[in-house]
Amino acid sequence: MPSTEGKPEAGLKGILSTVGGTPLVELERLIPGFTSRVYAKVERFNPGGSVKDRSALSMVVTRIRSGELVPGRSTVIESSSGNLAIGLAQICGYYGLRLICVVDTRTTRQNIGILRAYGAEVDIVTEPDPVTGELLPARLHRVADLMARTPDAYWPDQYANPLNPRAHRTTMREIAEALDGKVDQLVVAAGTSGTLSGCAQYIRRHHLGTVVNAVDAVGSVLFESTASCARLVPGHGASVVPKLLRRSDADRVVHVGDLDCVVGCRTLVGREAILAGGSSGAVVSALVKLAPTIEPGSNVVVVLPDGGDRYLDTIYDDDWVRTHFGEVEHLWKNQVRDAPTGQLADIGQS
Repeated sequence: MPSTEGKPEAGLKGILSTVGGTPLVELERLIPGFTSRVYAKVERFNPGGSVKDRSALSMVVTRIRSGELVPGRSTVIESSSGNLAIGLAQICGYYGLRLICVVDTRTTRQNIGILRAYGAEVDIVTEPDPVTGELLPARLHRVADLMARTPDAYWPDQYANPLNPRAHRTTMREIAEALDGKVDQLVVAAGTSGTLSGCAQYIRRHHLGTVVNAVDAVGSVLFESTASCARLVPGHGASVVPKLLRRSDADRVVHVGDLDCVVGCRTLVGREAILAGGSSGAVVSALVKLAPTIEPGSNVVVVLPDGGDRYLDTIYDDDWVRTHFGEVEHLWKNQVRDAPTGQLADIGQS
């Protein structure tokens, strides 16, 4: 009998009943000559367009059912670079909750437009934290200020809320059931650490023996990248260590840079016709680097957090790519398409 652990909240109606149950798609063309099977958990099929719908639903519905959030009276305040904000906006809109979302200047105009279409209030932080020079700490300071002066307010705090990873036991359960428990390798992006932690919890509790590969950004503080550099791709890595992070959840860590995200995204759409977002590109590039070390015949699963339609002005815009990285089209047009598997580990930034 299938496990009930991590199943979505019972009794959900309307659009929220469609959160979860996303497809697991076999990728047959991603890495030519690769001797293992690769599957993608395509999270863009959640109604809000990303894996963060799962976290948002868990963090809001649980509080509504406990009586701590009251539709028509309570306010939800959260910091998000985009995807969680959209998930929260949809859920708060459905339940009649006020939402104030704190974003920053890296948030795309399209995401801001989506938030406002759902009725969310958008508070944009323009100046980085004076101590760290990062935008995320400044956003968190703004959230604290708003919480102090807003009555009946709730901060989901995706960086520390255990309801975030709990939602992703569902993600891993769906993967395991689809593959009859044979998941040899999991490649997952680390941001708030919700997906990483939730999947790792399910793996340990069910003794799956899956090797968990965490994908972090070059310059991120999550897994102590030694590089120091600005990061352009929202949601890739972090400048603050989340309370949820347990480094032991990862068996291996792969650091990839912004250019890797671009190459991974362009490779994925070019080979598999999957238009995916920046963190998905990071996961794809990480898999390419890991490929020579993976035992032949393995089942490998990559979690693709969101779609690429929110990155059309950045990752999929040739002028944006040239501005930030120069003439790099050959990295996906020639090397990625034509190189044998063993050479693919060298593409992009290390």
